[in-house]
Amino acid sequence: MRFALSLLLLLYASGSPAHSFGQVYNLPVPFWLYAWGAAAALVVSFVILAIFLASPARATTTGEHDLSHCRLVKVLNAMHLTRVLRVFSVALLGLCIVTGWWGDRNPYGNFNMTFFWIVFALGFAWFCVLFGNFYAQLNPWRAVAGWIGMTWTRYREGFVGYPQWLAYWPALFLYMGFIWIELLANNTPRSLAEALLAYSLLNLLGAGLFGARDWFRYCEFFSVLFRLLSSLSPLRVSDGGGGGFRLHARRPLHAAVESRFEHFSLLLFLLFLLSSTAFDGLHEAAAWYRLYWVDAYRCCLQHVFGSHPLKAYANMRETYAYWQTAWLLVSPLLYLLTYLVFLLASRCFVTNAPGLRQLALHFAPSLLPIAVVYHVSHYFTLIETQGIKIISLASDPFGWDWNLFGTANWLQRNFVPDAAFVWHAQVGLIIAGHVLSVWMAHLIALRVIPDRRQALLSQVPMLLLMVCFTVAGLWILSLPNMAPVER
Repeated sequence: MRFALSLLLLLYASGSPAHSFGQVYNLPVPFWLYAWGAAAALVVSFVILAIFLASPARATTTGEHDLSHCRLVKVLNAMHLTRVLRVFSVALLGLCIVTGWWGDRNPYGNFNMTFFWIVFALGFAWFCVLFGNFYAQLNPWRAVAGWIGMTWTRYREGFVGYPQWLAYWPALFLYMGFIWIELLANNTPRSLAEALLAYSLLNLLGAGLFGARDWFRYCEFFSVLFRLLSSLSPLRVSDGGGGGFRLHARRPLHAAVESRFEHFSLLLFLLFLLSSTAFDGLHEAAAWYRLYWVDAYRCCLQHVFGSHPLKAYANMRETYAYWQTAWLLVSPLLYLLTYLVFLLASRCFVTNAPGLRQLALHFAPSLLPIAVVYHVSHYFTLIETQGIKIISLASDPFGWDWNLFGTANWLQRNFVPDAAFVWHAQVGLIIAGHVLSVWMAHLIALRVIPDRRQALLSQVPMLLLMVCFTVAGLWILSLPNMAPVER
């Protein structure tokens, strides 16, 4: 035991790479109180839904309205705003690459790290939830592929047809690689520039091989991710022709309620969004470190690496990377197994119920609000602390003491969020997201299962699933972190 604790202290003293720029702040609380309160909130919401949601007809009316003829949209289209922003998005992609190659080596002083990891990967994802999938109009890789296709018809149409059996597997594997780089790789401005350049070449080759339409529908993971998230939005964005866009208003969440995932690979994509966010909160927790460096060492690794802590530490640290990667990659399968077990229990309440696979695809959209609130609750402090510094970095993107827009000296003071506010905001988000998921699952049940009583009973296991997800999410947020923030 003494040797194991020595290993743990060595690990803590050496530090380990934290997520992007830092770690999400967690406030130790009496966990059982929040867990019971959250469970009670879900049960009460379920009872209210059971009373007032009486018919599938009321549950599935989106009431979509075309806003394309409003003055603001007309003015923006007359200004060719979509075309301008498309060029701007390509320019930002190029800036992220060149600043990574020739800019400041310090991640905090380089434009590309803050812009890509925080403003784009985090902030734009949440933007799509609120305002619709504008990414489909502004995608820089699709824009470049479109420009190539304007003069090369064969490139635009693709050289081979997209194999239907591939479905969304390419997007899933690329997304897994992206999250691995985000959480476990040694990120620097240079490595990010290299990754963006490689991903740009992959997109251009893939769009030429299969055609831009199929590549950006099934393979480019940001397109898949933002399209999923935007199904919760009260706005729908579509191509208006002539370089413009059309805007439609609809009831929030109902586009997701009425949808059905078309392939199992898309379900796994969503489950990986859930599980990777949970893993990010867990893999820097003291309990997770202890599991490997103390418990696993005492149990079996001591016989492999030896009992001397200094000698064992070097080998265990190398193996730890494989341990982390394995758990990250297997995490969506654990969520899938849990999801299917509760769905199997739901089928017991339904006569002539659809198959388990069909139910899994039908109810998958109900997990979207959970994925969104997990994402926001884990990462919103990064927007507060580092994301706002994009204002100063925009004036000095290379870290060469420029002041292009007069903002280079803005927001230089480090901002530390209030611990109580962070924790209770996280708790509120987690509970609200799961309540919305309970509501969506109930609406889907009313649509999929004709008998209202059976639909209601089938949702009892789903309610228990939401309670489990809520408690697990709050537990991860309540864990004290062990990895120190690298500066």
